[in-house]
Parts: sequence; structure tokens; C-alpha cells
Amino acid sequence: MAQKEEGRLRILGIDPGLVITGYGIIDASRGRPGLVEAGVVRVPTKLPLPERLSTLFFGLQEIFTEYSPDVVSLEEVHTQYERPRVAVMMGHARGVICLAAALSQVPVFSYAPTHIKSALTGNGRAPKEQIRRMVQVTLGLKVAPEPLDVSDALAAALCHLARADRTPVD
Repeated sequence: MAQKEEGRLRILGIDPGLVITGYGIIDASRGRPGLVEAGVVRVPTKLPLPERLSTLFFGLQEIFTEYSPDVVSLEEVHTQYERPRVAVMMGHARGVICLAAALSQVPVFSYAPTHIKSALTGNGRAPKEQIRRMVQVTLGLKVAPEPLDVSDALAAALCHLARADRTPVD
């Protein structure tokens, strides 16, 4: 379990998914972010839905236990009107993420993809490659985070750091 430094904020950013959930953990001291860890939780697509949710939950629980985040910054569900099933499946993933956070007593903050993009680039419609590059520059990384799920999760964490209007999910 990580030791909490005085004045440090540890943010766990999450890009939710039922196949790949990206996560990125940053520490911010005096407003300056630094990368702690980033990766993905992979869920086998051939499992029945309850087992997929369980796999995601236990993967997240390991992250909460090992890294002890202070807050979770979660990307809101976004989908096209023509694909309502995707929104429902993403809702399942978000529910599991919120449950894992609640059981670890960690508040969850939710941000629309356009807010995350705007916080990093000033453009709410920025392409994913621009977001990835801004994450790389902001965190001083030698290489850009891979896959996109990881850079999206780190962008969510950086968005939380940049936002003044932090209100937990209802």
C-alpha cells in the first residue's frame, strides 16, 4: 500500500470499457503532476456478462489496494444515438467502477469527454492523437502512452487536476 505524502493528491483516471478499461494514476504535489502507474484491465469477451463484470471489479480492486488513490476521475459514457447497446454496456462498466471506488471509500468525479479534451487542449473536439501528445508533454514522458485507453485515462486524471468545479458523482 502506498504511503501518503503531505500535500500530495493521488488521482486515478479511468477510461471505462467492458473489454479494455484504461487506468492512469498521477500524483500531484503543488499542482505539478507526475506519473505513478498506467495500464489496462482486460476482460475476456467470451465470458458471460456477470463474469466480465466480476473480472473488471477484481482488477480494479487490486489497483485501489496497491495504489490508494485519493479520488477517481471517470470519463462519462458517450455513444452515438444509433448504438444504445454500447451505452448500456458502458453503464455496466461504470457501475462496477463506482462500486469498487465506494468500497475503497474513494470519491468519484465524472467528466464528459469534451471537458477532458478541453482541459488538456482548450478544444473539446480535439482528436485522440492530440490528447495523447498533450498527456505525454504534460507528464514529461519520453514516449506517448499506449494504448489509447491509457492516454484517455491519464487525460481524465489530468482533467480532474485542472478543474476547479470538482463535484462528486451523484
